[in-house]
Amino acid sequence: MAPVRLKERYQSEIAPAISKEFEIKNPMAVPRLQKIVINMGMGEAIANAKILDTAADELRAITGQKPVITKAKKSIASFKLRQGMPIGVMVTLRGDRMYEFLDRLVSVALPRVRDFRGVSPKAFDGRGNYTLGIREQLIFPEIDFNKVDKTRGLNISIVTTARNDEQARSLLKALGMPFRQ
Repeated sequence: MAPVRLKERYQSEIAPAISKEFEIKNPMAVPRLQKIVINMGMGEAIANAKILDTAADELRAITGQKPVITKAKKSIASFKLRQGMPIGVMVTLRGDRMYEFLDRLVSVALPRVRDFRGVSPKAFDGRGNYTLGIREQLIFPEIDFNKVDKTRGLNISIVTTARNDEQARSLLKALGMPFRQ
């Protein structure tokens, strides 16, 4: 695997800048990416479980890693959902794959969104994690437009070691996340 340019940039430029900005003396206390979780919830999988296979293939193409099929934790009668039914697919990225995916997300995929003005700066959870919803998987160049039967949305959760949202916002901004003004 080729060296990851975003990871190298984080180690050489971003980490020292953030430690200086927040006056962090311990290099292990500097906020960094921990993992990125990509999730596709498929409500229509209740009626047709074959949909999960195509969603898993698309997620594998986007991330380069085999997705896990998630199952329902509770039964919900009004949705005709029973506990243990397959309901979605997810991938957890760590290490080099995580940095490579974030680099592609920021530099290639997000600029392809229609009428893109930046991502919301308010989607932090209070503990330094950021969640981003994407309406269609077609913004990723790995997805072949002709083979897609239906557009699907996906959630991308970026988990950091930051202690608060301010540190996480600074980290993600330095990594190239295009926040809205």
